[in-house]
Amino acid sequence: MKLDIRYSHHPEDMKKYDTETLRRHFLVEQVFVTGELRLTYTHVDRVVFGGAVPTSQTLSLEGGKEFGTPNFLDRRELGVVNLGGSGRVIVDGETLALANGEGLYVGMGKTTVAFESDDAAAPAKFYLVSSPAHATYPTVHISREKANPRKLGSPETCNVRTIYQYVHPAVCKSCQLVMGVTVLEPGSVWNTFPPHTHERRMEVYLYFGMAPETRVFHLHGQPQETRHIVMANEQAVISPSWSIHSGVASGPYSFIWAMAGENQTFDDMDGLGPNDLK
Repeated sequence: MKLDIRYSHHPEDMKKYDTETLRRHFLVEQVFVTGELRLTYTHVDRVVFGGAVPTSQTLSLEGGKEFGTPNFLDRRELGVVNLGGSGRVIVDGETLALANGEGLYVGMGKTTVAFESDDAAAPAKFYLVSSPAHATYPTVHISREKANPRKLGSPETCNVRTIYQYVHPAVCKSCQLVMGVTVLEPGSVWNTFPPHTHERRMEVYLYFGMAPETRVFHLHGQPQETRHIVMANEQAVISPSWSIHSGVASGPYSFIWAMAGENQTFDDMDGLGPNDLK
């Protein structure tokens, strides 16, 4: 298991960042590496996220000095979504099959979490997000049919999309982790506009389902001091609570969003109008 650590940033500091510095601090360019489990630990709400792509060998989450606990989930909870071939997650000896597009919630206190692929030639791609937890809730398998759908947007604003809430109070209990998948309809390119912030929660985006030549312009920064980060397929970006949440792409895409912070109210956000942006 490989771990990269990212530190917190004051928005006044970010105003001085050039493109390279902005990307180095907030963008994760390689989430999925065949045969590896790679995680990023951000000090923004102490969220951990990354990818596990098992082939012929099992990949396991580990505790240790970086987390201050013997096991990874001693004081954490975990959300998983599979973006690859069929595979399985083994939680304390219980095997849970995950096909493409299916998710899983694992509560605090589980001792072992391991990942395997059904076919090493077509491996699973498990996307993982973890946040600190204070209580234990049951492990829940979440299919796309079980996820809670919310359809938003309109053709006139090029942002017709369905938000599938996976780890969410409408689907399963969790401490502070909220996670889901947003799928845009053909012809829609904005994942949300006008954008918003939510001071009480950070967010991580993973963009996927993109052609090699497609790029997402992920909008970043405070409303009056915006920046953008250009992203390719299967890359992730850290968006602190003070940053706007919005993006637009040059072609079809979907994304996984995950949030952690003070509450789980999905609509607890501060909306912005176009005139609020600079």
